[in-house]
Amino acid sequence: MSSSTRVARACTVAIVGHVDHGKSTVIGRLLADTGSLPDGKLDAVAAHCRRASQPFEYAYLVDALRDERAQGITIDAARIFFRSAARDYQIIDAPGHVEFVRNMITGAARAAAALLVVDAEDGIQENSRRHAWLLAMLGVRQLAVLVNKMDRVARGEHAFAGRERAIREMLAERGITPACVIPVVARDGDNLARRSETMPWYSGPTLLEALDAFDPEPPATHLPFRMPVQDVYKRDLDGGLRRVLAGTVASGCIAVGDEIVVHPSGKRSRVARIAQFPTTSTEAAAGEAVGLTLEDQLYVQRGALLSRAAEPAPSIAARIRASLFWLSRTPMVKGKTYVVKLGTARVTARVTEIRQLMDTDGAPVERHGDSIGHNQVADCVLDLDAPLACDEADVIGETSRFVVVDDHAIRGGGIVREALGAANDRSTESAASRGAVLWLTGLSGAGKSTLATWLESELLQQGHRVERLDGDTLRHLLPGVGFSRAERDAHIQRVGHLASRLEHHGVIVIAAFISPYAAAREFVRGICDNFIEVYISTPLAECERRDPKGLYSRARRGEIEHFTGIDDPFEPPSRAEIVLDTTGLTVEEAGSAILDYLAQRNGAHDGSSR
Repeated sequence: MSSSTRVARACTVAIVGHVDHGKSTVIGRLLADTGSLPDGKLDAVAAHCRRASQPFEYAYLVDALRDERAQGITIDAARIFFRSAARDYQIIDAPGHVEFVRNMITGAARAAAALLVVDAEDGIQENSRRHAWLLAMLGVRQLAVLVNKMDRVARGEHAFAGRERAIREMLAERGITPACVIPVVARDGDNLARRSETMPWYSGPTLLEALDAFDPEPPATHLPFRMPVQDVYKRDLDGGLRRVLAGTVASGCIAVGDEIVVHPSGKRSRVARIAQFPTTSTEAAAGEAVGLTLEDQLYVQRGALLSRAAEPAPSIAARIRASLFWLSRTPMVKGKTYVVKLGTARVTARVTEIRQLMDTDGAPVERHGDSIGHNQVADCVLDLDAPLACDEADVIGETSRFVVVDDHAIRGGGIVREALGAANDRSTESAASRGAVLWLTGLSGAGKSTLATWLESELLQQGHRVERLDGDTLRHLLPGVGFSRAERDAHIQRVGHLASRLEHHGVIVIAAFISPYAAAREFVRGICDNFIEVYISTPLAECERRDPKGLYSRARRGEIEHFTGIDDPFEPPSRAEIVLDTTGLTVEEAGSAILDYLAQRNGAHDGSSR
């Protein structure tokens, strides 16, 4: 491709360096020399300088805030846009002062490449080393170094060679090989957009040539499809109640008919409809808010991550290695439980290993304890309490970034560097799951056992600890159950005691019993902490019509005595949390209603929102 050909993809570049080494001057002069300034901007800044009786500085083109001009430093991580003959650029001007290092981290984490500015006279300084270390930790491997203010060392080749050697040695210690080291005088534009006439001994690329040689970060639409599920709605579509998965496409594209995968459960279906409110569409791309309807009625929760089956899948991690920066004045303590929020997913986690630590007051901390302090940056391992669908930062940045929450406030953030397997070969089940007792009651044939089996499978896929209790599973454990009211009540009470003990240990218990008498069910409610009564209210006529074992027919003929609904009563619940008539429902629709209620109830208990 010739240099005159415009490519669609922009390249994001972070510029870093020690304070007063000339980052803002580099950017300002580059904007001016490439014709990227708004009309009248250069004249306005020059006029401002004349009124203030101060010399014109190209840095003022970047430092737009009045207090920044007064202090002579860049305070925030500003985004600056310009273009070369080859492509568009976004420069992230990252601060050099130590107080603003955390802003630099936020900026550099989004960059495909970086520029490091070093003063030719001062050489490598505190922030030069710190920023190089941060770029290495954040995985920014495309780097050009500018040795600025060469006029202060008489634009000499020997002086430059000494600085270049020291810079390359410093970067090599951090595993970085710069693409080039360029001598520049940013104030005069030497070796920025044009080759310097006063340093003819330099034969390498100009800054603009070096930038055009970088590989740009692919636009989000060219990446694999990812969509974090923000919420799930139910709408009457196509003659029935359908689930709509709502969210914003984080990367890639999706079209009607595409097969999608729900993570971390691994469920699959095809896209039946794409709603971009208030209209529908046949496709959607990164950045668009959509609602997807699937061909199959899958149970999907907020926090799930969608991908296309035909593209690389995200990682499902039980542990992650992360580059993490800590903002709270209260240290992040190794082993303490925190909440990690990535996309719309929330999982509890703890730091189990601190591999590298950098203090904002100096170089990497050689000796550190079991905590990450205020404004410190760590390369660390987080052990997760539930499987987390994510991408590594060098694959898809949007689904690698997370924040850390403690006491309902954001205390830090970071990016996923590597998705790891289960710690100590442990299961990826959720150790933080709140136990519950789902008590399914109703007539024989109402659908209790079918629902219980479906619920068990779904909850296991979500990583919960689950036990299903019914007549078949307890036949040998609790034998000899009679049919008198006293015997039935005693049996239900024994089952209730077992369920309450399992619930106490964080298990979700699914109990499917006719349990015809209200007093026995109320006894179980009273000994359980999180009791959810599910009344399967399918009418007697429908239950008799199903009658797979012919029990109702035998009871009608008198061959079975004390059969509930025929010659023994069933006392309907008066305060069931969920009432379902399965006559016109599929098992997925009925089961999803139960899981929705369970998620909302446990979410409210934990203080989280859906």
